[in-house]
Order: sequence, then C-alpha cells, then structure tokens
Amino acid sequence: MRTMLLAVSAFAALAVSASAQTAPAQREERGALRVENVPHTPPDVSDRLRQYVNTRSASFADWLPGGGLLIYTRFGDTVQLHRVDQPMGARAQLTFFEERITGAAVKPGTSDILFTRDVGGDENYSGYMLDLATGRARQVTEPGTRNEGFIWSDDGARIAWAYVPGSEPNYDIYVGDPNDAQARRRVFDGEGAVYPVDFSADGAKLLLQRYVSVAESHLFVLDVASNGLTRITPDLTVSYSGGEFTPDGRALLTLSDENSQHQRLVRIDLTTGARQVLTGDLAWSVESFDLSPDGRSIAYVVNEAGRSTLRLMDARTLRALPTPQLPAGIVSGVSFSPDNRRLGFTLNSATAPGDVYTWELRARRLTRWTQSETGGIPQSTFVEPELISWRSFDDREITGFIYRPRTPGPHPVVINIHGGPESQFRPGFSSTIQYWVNELGIAVIAPNVRGSDGYGRDFLALDNGPLREDSVRDIGALLDWVGAQDSLDDQRVVVYGGSYGGYMVLASMTHYNDRLAGAVDIVGISNFATFLENTSGYRRDLRRAEYGDERDPEMRAVFDRISPLNSINRVNRPIFVVHGYNDPRVPVSEAEQVYAAVRRNGGEAWLMIAMNEGHGFARRENQEAQREAETLFFRRVLRLE
Repeated sequence: MRTMLLAVSAFAALAVSASAQTAPAQREERGALRVENVPHTPPDVSDRLRQYVNTRSASFADWLPGGGLLIYTRFGDTVQLHRVDQPMGARAQLTFFEERITGAAVKPGTSDILFTRDVGGDENYSGYMLDLATGRARQVTEPGTRNEGFIWSDDGARIAWAYVPGSEPNYDIYVGDPNDAQARRRVFDGEGAVYPVDFSADGAKLLLQRYVSVAESHLFVLDVASNGLTRITPDLTVSYSGGEFTPDGRALLTLSDENSQHQRLVRIDLTTGARQVLTGDLAWSVESFDLSPDGRSIAYVVNEAGRSTLRLMDARTLRALPTPQLPAGIVSGVSFSPDNRRLGFTLNSATAPGDVYTWELRARRLTRWTQSETGGIPQSTFVEPELISWRSFDDREITGFIYRPRTPGPHPVVINIHGGPESQFRPGFSSTIQYWVNELGIAVIAPNVRGSDGYGRDFLALDNGPLREDSVRDIGALLDWVGAQDSLDDQRVVVYGGSYGGYMVLASMTHYNDRLAGAVDIVGISNFATFLENTSGYRRDLRRAEYGDERDPEMRAVFDRISPLNSINRVNRPIFVVHGYNDPRVPVSEAEQVYAAVRRNGGEAWLMIAMNEGHGFARRENQEAQREAETLFFRRVLRLE
C-alpha cells in the first residue's frame, strides 16, 4: 500500500508541473496502468491486435528424466514452466504464478526443478525448488535479495549461485545444498559482477567469470573446499564468455575474442595455460556452445549477420559432424542430453515464433517437439525482412533489416532501434513488427548502428564515451537513405526504441525533429548523469564502463552536452513515453522528467506507466494496452487511414 501511495503522489506531482503551460493532462488509472493523454482503444483495434499479442512461443529449458523436455511457454498472462513428454505432445503446465519464470534447471538424476522468478519486474530474483511429485514449490534463497546464475554440480548434490547484497556493486558466490539451509556457505567474496559458470565433474572446482564490460572479462577457478582462487586468463583486455570444464578437469572450453575481432571457441589447458583456438576459420562470432557430458562432441552456434548457423564438431579431432538443415532463423539454448545422444535447442525465425527441436546425433534425425500458435493468423501472411545497408557521415557502412508491406507504397516508416547498446537487432519472430507491417501498412527498419554487437570488436567500440552521438548520426544517414527510396514516405517517419534504444529515440528527436513525425520512448534514458546516479547499485559500475563515469568532470560535461533532456526544447513533435514503475535498470524518473519537460514546452506527450512492471512489460494485459496505445499513436502521427 505504501508503494501505491508513493506512486500516486509522484504521478500527481508530475501532472502539476507538466500542466503549468499546457492544457490539463487527461489522467486515468486503468488497472495497474497510470496513463496521461492516452485515448481509449476502439474495439476494431483491440480485437485484431489481440490476435497478434496472443501469438505464443516455446523455448527449451532442460531435459527431464524419461526423455521428456522442460520448456518455457505462456498460456495465461506470464511465461511459466511446462513439460512435454513426446514430440508434438500436450504441454502440461507445471507452475502457475502471477509472476513470470525467468530461469529453470533440472536437478541431475531427478525430476526436481530449480527455478527463478522476481516480483513485478524488480529483477530481485529468488530461487525455488519444485517437487513434481507433490507440485509444491519452496523458496531456497533469502526473500528480498537478488540471486542469479544458478548451476548444479554434476551429481546434483549442490548448487552455486551469485548473490547481490542490497545495492552493492559486488557479487558474492554461494555454494550449498538447496535442501539444507545450514549447509550453504559463501565461498567467494566477489569484486564487481562475478558469476559461477561450471562445476568440475568431481565438484571440487568452480569456474567463475568476472564481467567488466562487453570488451573485457576474466575467468578464475575456485577450489570449493579451500576457497583458493586461481586466475586462468591473461592480464589482457579480452572478452570471455561462458565456459565448461572437460570431463577430466584438465582443460576448459570458453569463447574469447583474444587476437580476433570475433568471439571464437577456445580450449584452455589448466596446467600450462596454453590456449588453442578451435574455430579459427570463421569470419563471424560464435555466440554459444555446449560440450557433451562425455566430452566427445561440441555443439556451437555462429551468428552470421544476425542469423544463426548450428554446427557440431568432434572434440578430439575437431572434424565437423553432421548437423540438421534448419530454416534461416535464430538458434538458442543448445544443450546435450545426459546420455549424449541428442541435442536440444530453440529455433525461431522472422515468420515463425520460437519452437523446441531435438537432433539425434547417430540417427541424424531432426524432431520438432512444439508448434506454437500464431493467434489464428496464417503464417503465410508474415513478412520476411530484407538486409539493407547505407553509408554514414564517415563513409562507414551501416546495416539493418527492413520489413516491407505487400501493399503499394510509398509507406510510412517506423525506425525500430535496439537497446544495449552492445546488442544487435536480429530477425527473430516479432508479432509487433508483423502487426505494424500487415495491419497498419508501415515499413519497419531495424538498424544496427555503430556500437552494435555481431560486427567485430572495433565496431562495438565506435560509440564509447565521447563518441556516443556518432551512433545517432547513423540514424541521420538512415533518414537520408529513406528519403532516396520511392517506396518510402520520408515525411512520415517515427523513431521507436526501448532502454538504450529509448535514448537513441530521444537523441534522434533532438537532432532531427524536423525530419520526424513522432517518437515512442520505452524505458529510455533521458539523461545519462541522472540515469547512472539512480540505476540499481549492482549495475552502476557495469554501465559506467560503457557510457562513462558521471563523477568525472570531463565526462559529466559530455553527458550534459549529449543528454536529450537538456535539448528537449528542440522537440515539437508528439512523443509517447512508456515505462515500468519497478524498473531497476532505467529508473522511472527518466520517463517522468522527459514527459514533464515536453509538456512544459507545450508539446504533445502521452504517458503510460505500469505499476507492476519493470524494464519492459511482461504481463499480457499490459502488453495489449501498450500495443493498442502505440497503434492509436501511429494512426495519429503517421496519418494512417
């Protein structure tokens, strides 16, 4: 109740300040939503849009005893755990919480399941044990704390996880029996963001990774009994990602970009420190891998311009093994079965939501286990994107994907900018994009501006620190490209994005106001200094490594210059601001201050805050409301019929 009162008070204060120079805001409470100036949705919009919002996906979680699979999917309002006992069999729901399930792993040798969830999107994840025999779940971590990175020892006797105390920037590592609270102990007092990665086969050693930034991380081996720590990677600014001990414990596999623009699969000898590159012939990054329990086979996924290629190799000879022929899409969650015979994974594409598959290594047989619903919409209506490129201000080539309506142009445009910033737009299934293209006749362009992942280490660093606005200039060059296309209407362009993409949206508006029709800012950063001062403590140093340190006067001056909030007076186009009240990453104050500033300037602004959400909307009813409001906003600013 206290939280609700504070929220209402903050909302009221915001409205008072915003209305000083403009017409009174139309404030409403709609369930858990607090909205201002957002019109009600007519039935013709909500009925059709509901079909798109209700498309479902299924994702591989783990292997169950007896050959079945544990999967994530949503039947109600949030993603929950389900089991599937045979290919294309019924999905039996196992968890029934109001909050989403964020991770799960089966206890080796049993059917017990360790899973995680938070409350209202606050990202304070708690661990729970689910007993399938009774259907009961019990919490195994301290309430109100943040716990993540859970892994099982091979014998199922212990778990290891990272614990973040309060707003501290340092993570601690705990090991223990989830059934015995007294047997749990802190084995490592961490510095910075440290995660457990893998237990050795005998459970005596624990592989740890310390994440500094997207360009730098370090690997360590911890002796669980003595707490002795050994660093196993050189003192270089190199990125390592994930890792697995070999069954004999003498080496480990990991991903590294040492001496390369891209992440490669590497074997590290734990005695000599020698590092052997296993995928040196690739021109793209390896994004994930799994080593079979017997250590004989390696499955790995290569990110080729945003699409995935699944590959297998013999771990001893490094020769390629037969792999399934998959449609163009994105592969994730690769995991060998305990008996080494099968590989499980998730596959989704631009025109099909995620589904779960297995590959039998000896039989060379691909089996589809789920077929996700598309809201009654024929899959043939979904549009495949086209890869495009353009030259930016410095003649650098920038790429992206465009989704074109099948109707005659010229089409209005939504530029959908990804977050991160060290992320990448990839052509996976998006019911939102498909709705915009098929139902609203909008061409959607998803750019991968400088600073995006997937294009090499140097490209990733091109927007760091004082170079931040160079990525915004990439959007300016994209607007030039749009203006040269007969099929696109450069007078009807909206920028759209979330998180760091929200910053890019706001920055694009301050730089290119006269060339844009409007903007949708979702959980976006409006001022880097206030963002860094107010973000959760466990994230602050990680974000400073990417954006810069607001405590440094020179960097503070850069933030003052580039933060959109300080130039919002340039914006006179409509803007729609969306945020979750419990967001631990980008605090809701970032949304409130930009909304208030636009209103003070006399500009048109819509506001939607969900009191039960965090960094993005996870609940179906809130997702529906957001999509409906976006539709009405697009109808208005893009002059859609």
